[in-house]
Amino acid sequence: MKSMKLYSHVHRIYNDLSALGIGPQDALTVAQLAPFDQYHYDGTRAVDLAVTRLAVGPGSHLLDIGSGIGGPARHIAATTGAQVTALELQPDLDAVARDLTGRCGLGAQITHVCGDILNGAAGGPFDGILSLLCMLHIPDKARLFAACRAALKPGQAMYIEDFAEARPLTASEERTLAVKVQSSQLPTPDDYRAHLERAGFADVTLTDVTQDWRAVSAARVQAARDGRAANLAVHGPEIVAGLEDFYDAVDGLWQGGALTGLRILAR
Repeated sequence: MKSMKLYSHVHRIYNDLSALGIGPQDALTVAQLAPFDQYHYDGTRAVDLAVTRLAVGPGSHLLDIGSGIGGPARHIAATTGAQVTALELQPDLDAVARDLTGRCGLGAQITHVCGDILNGAAGGPFDGILSLLCMLHIPDKARLFAACRAALKPGQAMYIEDFAEARPLTASEERTLAVKVQSSQLPTPDDYRAHLERAGFADVTLTDVTQDWRAVSAARVQAARDGRAANLAVHGPEIVAGLEDFYDAVDGLWQGGALTGLRILAR
């Protein structure tokens, strides 16, 4: 996974906080972290949309699959009062997430688990599942969605934001996805629906957000270029070069028409 530069040097968030004058032991707020801890597209707006679609409230217990450094889980806990189990495969991301959650005073609402959804999710069944740009990394969709269905209470829903294949990919695009995005196999939107229905999700709604995400990707590349001097001062050349390479690679896939962006609600 560390060939995907978004997931390397995950301690870089401490550089961002230091640049704001926030020390390694200082208390934090969710708002202070929001510019840095949302690895998906559209930041907290995407999380708020998921909350609405899943009808999350104070009595809900949500499972966040591929929870990263905990940004969505903290935003949900802080804004809704819900309980969240944050499931993250990568130990370094999980460790950073635990630290930041504790410093936000949200440890009573968020349970961080370092583990693999393919092995099931402890603490369920859940009132809803959230997964933002994670499932593209998991090729075995049959096993994945079976595990998700098993983790949900009857009648409840899963909200996914993910990549799909827009057209047959070139060999170069396949290499970029496999190495720089750590995605070895993307389904088409129709394939995605079929996988979910075979797993027992009878009510599946797919929304195409390709145009929006293509624009977000281009804006991210431009922001990295415009802010390069400041980013170098905060993070140094290795981190900046890695992130710029990742942003450029993904943007090439978007602008070349290789990807479809999907918002999925499956019940």
